[in-house]
Amino acid sequence: MPTAGYYRAPALMTAPKIKAWDGPGGNSNFSSVGSGYKMSKTYQSKRLATLSANRYDPNSLDNPYGAGSPYKSDGLMNPYSKYGSKYSSQSWRNPYATNAPKIVSEDGTYHGRLSSNRYDAESTSNPYGKYGSRYSAESINNPYGAGSKYSGKKYYVIPGDE
Repeated sequence: MPTAGYYRAPALMTAPKIKAWDGPGGNSNFSSVGSGYKMSKTYQSKRLATLSANRYDPNSLDNPYGAGSPYKSDGLMNPYSKYGSKYSSQSWRNPYATNAPKIVSEDGTYHGRLSSNRYDAESTSNPYGKYGSRYSAESINNPYGAGSKYSGKKYYVIPGDE
């Protein structure tokens, strides 16, 4: 894994290593930005996790007792949940998943799918895709773009069918 302050898409059956993105502010509402998402208070409850290096934030994927718990019923780290199973089409661990969870920033910008599918054009694991390339400005793998630890943005993981 790179040691720079950016997030790299997870490998199959390993926990994502999150190096940045615990930006300022709390749980804010998304606003409608271009083709972005509009997040209401009721929609926030459907959020699966926050991509954050803060191990004490209960919504952080890096918190083993919160959203990153392997025992959370709809958790990304639970190998038996539909979002964590290596057999589910909605899981980030399935290398052939077709409906993996989406990554959305707090301003509503879409940043691809949290997926280990290296062939999906929207996957963060596709090094040649818009959302997986280290050189794309919209990729969370770009340490100078969306993946910058200095951006101050929060990134949320939401169900892929939303």
